[in-house]
Amino acid sequence: MSVINAIILGIIQGLTEFLPVSSSGHLVIAEHLLPGWQQTGIVFEVLLHLATLLAVIIFFRRDLFLLFKSLYTKSAEASQQRHLLLLLILATIPTGIIGLAGKKIFVSLFDRLDVVGVMLLVTALFLWLAEIPREFKKEGWGRISDAVLIGITQGLAIIPGISRSGSTISVAMMLGIEPEKAARFSFLLSIPAISGAALLNFKEISDIPTEQIPASLCGALAALLTGLLALKLLLMIIRERRLRIFSIYCVIVGSAALLLSFTG
Repeated sequence: MSVINAIILGIIQGLTEFLPVSSSGHLVIAEHLLPGWQQTGIVFEVLLHLATLLAVIIFFRRDLFLLFKSLYTKSAEASQQRHLLLLLILATIPTGIIGLAGKKIFVSLFDRLDVVGVMLLVTALFLWLAEIPREFKKEGWGRISDAVLIGITQGLAIIPGISRSGSTISVAMMLGIEPEKAARFSFLLSIPAISGAALLNFKEISDIPTEQIPASLCGALAALLTGLLALKLLLMIIRERRLRIFSIYCVIVGSAALLLSFTG
């Protein structure tokens, strides 16, 4: 894998991890289109996800501080933060169960363009439904049942082509959670999910070939910087209720992936 290819994939990862268009799906497509690409397996993709994990921690550092602070302070705001923390924990449980139970199946799908194409169309449907006018809850972060359902959605989003951010934000909005809160919940929920995936693949990461380290680090840095940019951009788009733009995009890319899988 060349440094240029690694940087290209890092940029794709950084943008598509947070924009609701499926980072894994775009990586599969890019890996089929880049000339001279040799499949590196899941290791490089995990490194890119670690870079975007760092982007989330940096971007939401204040939210994370408030969650930690709520554990030893007493106030109305701290109570809300503890409730949010409980919901995040409960949502993480089904994600972990699905990830562990279906790991081998999900990994086997990471070179299937036809699966990516179909799942991008599913993502498009999620985003379209999320923008249907509805009355949102004015306060709170939702119920326990809402958190569990969002966690199940995140677990299924391991399938390449289903956007983790797009599906979880869409489901949260369909459950009546305000758009910006839905986005914040989704991104905070990604922290334990990505961390868990990294731990499960730690041995593979430690065994990465020495000659691939410079390219991998360049790709990770590109993912970090573009990830920060994508987070800021998506929050702006959500405030303006423009998610259907991404729905149309996913239809176009998903259809192209299906066509490519049948012809090439």
